[in-house]
Amino acid sequence: MRWLYRYPINFWRRLGPGLITGAADDDPSGIATYSQVGAQFGYGIGWTMLFSFPLMCAIQEISARIGRTTAYGLAGNLRLYYPINILRAMVVLLLIANTINLGADLGAMGAALQLVIGGNPKLWAILFGIVCVAAQVFFDYRRYITILKWTTLSLFAYVGVVLIVHMPWEKVATGLFIPHVQLNASYFAAIVAVFGTTISPYLFFWQSTQEAEDVIANPNAQPLLVAPEQATSELRRIRFDTLIGMAFSNLIGLFIILTTAATLNAHGITDIQTSSQAAEALRPIAGPLAFLIFALGIVGTGLLAVPILAASSAYAVGEALNWHIGLGRRPREARAFYTTLICATMIGLLINFTSIDPIKALFWAAILNGIVAVPMMFVMMHMATDRRIMGNYTASLPLKTLGWLSTLVMTAVVAAMFVTMF
Repeated sequence: MRWLYRYPINFWRRLGPGLITGAADDDPSGIATYSQVGAQFGYGIGWTMLFSFPLMCAIQEISARIGRTTAYGLAGNLRLYYPINILRAMVVLLLIANTINLGADLGAMGAALQLVIGGNPKLWAILFGIVCVAAQVFFDYRRYITILKWTTLSLFAYVGVVLIVHMPWEKVATGLFIPHVQLNASYFAAIVAVFGTTISPYLFFWQSTQEAEDVIANPNAQPLLVAPEQATSELRRIRFDTLIGMAFSNLIGLFIILTTAATLNAHGITDIQTSSQAAEALRPIAGPLAFLIFALGIVGTGLLAVPILAASSAYAVGEALNWHIGLGRRPREARAFYTTLICATMIGLLINFTSIDPIKALFWAAILNGIVAVPMMFVMMHMATDRRIMGNYTASLPLKTLGWLSTLVMTAVVAAMFVTMF
């Protein structure tokens, strides 16, 4: 009977960057996006979660393989193998998208906590920013990664909400398996937002750098280019970790869409701008418990996503400039890296004190992520198939096919949005 005890422990230990990446995908910006499309389009938008799952898995597995094979993240490989202008463009686009996302997420966390306990949402946003920075700077890397893994459990809040509200499962199944496409600008903007919050640039950079960081932090690990004997087990682990993480991410996203479709859309509330507004609208319809779980889920996912957004910016800048980088290093060993991480969080936080409305920025942050993802995905696919970079570990034909399909789908959806707009 010992295997009954050991199996869940071994299962949990095999999860790492993929699980954390998938959970971070459902950040407050993502919650806002899923709430908006669920309220506006109801169950008919559910197909996007099923359709995007294999595409998301492929592109995230590719990013992880690049990091584990080379011991460099995406920006590091860009610096080594590509023209400097491509490196600069990719890093600048990432910084713009991440900064807006950071500000929007911190603002949403502050607004959500205000709904629960009152107080000033901007002060709560400042507190959350300080907590996220302090955890990254002062916690041991291994302990910090463990905390991030346990924080992913906060997403089960949205499973609880689905269990509380009444769900017409026949309509759910129809929306999941039979796409109902509307040929108008608002629908394609919603699709871009969904894909942009599901397949986000900062997730590419985070998962690749975490695989590279694990090579550095683990004395028994080496880049696959140097230690091919590790390839079979490590590539199998990456695929397992990524599949579980992305399945978790898309399932939670689907639950949020279903919750808002069954409550807000069913009661004629279709104009939801923010995640906290969605939580507040749930209170009179689904009851105080559903409201409380939904609101606290925003805070929990933000505590996971904000550090990853800031760290992915710092990793990208650090690799681009060839600094000493990594959460596994002490602050005095990587001053520029940690300074960038702190500055990214503070600049995002300052957006909440400008004329820019960070709450409205949530949805547009998702759209921006979708637009920015397109050129990054083209570069990643070229990188994953280049033997100069990947050696014998270039993407297999099935993985390459799914990766290019993901890239082309994202390109087509963004193009369709612009066509319907103009």
